[in-house]
Amino acid sequence: MHEDDLKNQLTIARNEINNLRQQVRNLQHVQRKDIETINRLLQDFRCEGCASKNVKTKDKLDTMLQQASSNEKNNVNGCDDVAHFKPIGIIRTAFPEKRAVPRQSSVGSRLRSTVQLGDSVFTNPEHSLEGLEDFSHMWLIYHFHRNNTHPKAKVAPPRLGGERVGVFSTRSPHRPCPIGLSLVEIEKIEGSTISFYGTDMVDGTPVLDIKPYIPYYDAPALSVDLARTSVIPNENSADFYDSRQEPDGEESDLELYGAAGYSASNGDGLSGTVVQATPLPALPPLPSTVRVPNWVVASHRLSVLFNEHAEAQLLELQVHKQCIIDILEADPRSVYLRTKYGSQIFTFQLSEVTVTCKFDDKAGSVTVVQVRRNETMQVAALDGEPRNA
Repeated sequence: MHEDDLKNQLTIARNEINNLRQQVRNLQHVQRKDIETINRLLQDFRCEGCASKNVKTKDKLDTMLQQASSNEKNNVNGCDDVAHFKPIGIIRTAFPEKRAVPRQSSVGSRLRSTVQLGDSVFTNPEHSLEGLEDFSHMWLIYHFHRNNTHPKAKVAPPRLGGERVGVFSTRSPHRPCPIGLSLVEIEKIEGSTISFYGTDMVDGTPVLDIKPYIPYYDAPALSVDLARTSVIPNENSADFYDSRQEPDGEESDLELYGAAGYSASNGDGLSGTVVQATPLPALPPLPSTVRVPNWVVASHRLSVLFNEHAEAQLLELQVHKQCIIDILEADPRSVYLRTKYGSQIFTFQLSEVTVTCKFDDKAGSVTVVQVRRNETMQVAALDGEPRNA
């Protein structure tokens, strides 16, 4: 047998072994979930004749759960520390399901959503938002509460077409700590509710924290390197890094930049703008170029079309057409759906309507064929007035 054939067979065998290992890990995860579900059902069961039997079964399940928990702890390099976070509120969006949720907030920049703070942390949650209205954008930190899949060390980002990279080089929701981060535009703040644009989360998502977006801190200059990711600081930028160590309350060079009216844009095109007639002199230079892999910035937009039937339904239901275009032109399908089924019918729910479309991968287009109201629900406009792009 030829040497190359042996190498190919070895490669296939290794891939199959890795797949089997992953399937075993997934089955273990499912088993733990099933055991937890059965345990909860037994705890709620109130049958006097089966009481003694339930106690014995419960003891066995408790033992199994303890063993599974012990195995999980031992698998994390001996680290069994657990961090507990209490949500401060809930995000309300137009996506009741994970299907077709934009992968980045910039894709859903025309979709209005809200953050509703609860009173479990602060008695008067509206007090915690005072001053936030002075900012145009904010960071939302939240929990991927609907993500129940087993975390993977390598994932396949949609833009790589099936190629796998390390999870920490992506923004995949399938992470060991399922925490999301989105930069959104503040529309208005009323009481303990924040209305914002830039939706890339499912309805009911728990919010863990809110931070204001500050261009100088958050948006270094961006350029594209087709080879690799690296950060090369300017040789005169030591003052920039040293200034980050200033104690709270003490003015640093970064505050001087803000006073001088400096503004910077991030990769999504979001920017802060301040007008200053007389800028302060002799400020230290900005950090130099930031590079990212070419697959991150590669543009692959689908052409979005609407048939006559769908156009008429949009008018009847008062749905903002551009919201649907933004979602579809970025191709919301997973790599699995694209590669296994190719051109296909695809449906997703957006607020009170369901959108049905047909992908044509050869032509690089998608046609919306139907926009219908959801059953047992009243249809309202997805977005009040259309936003400027």
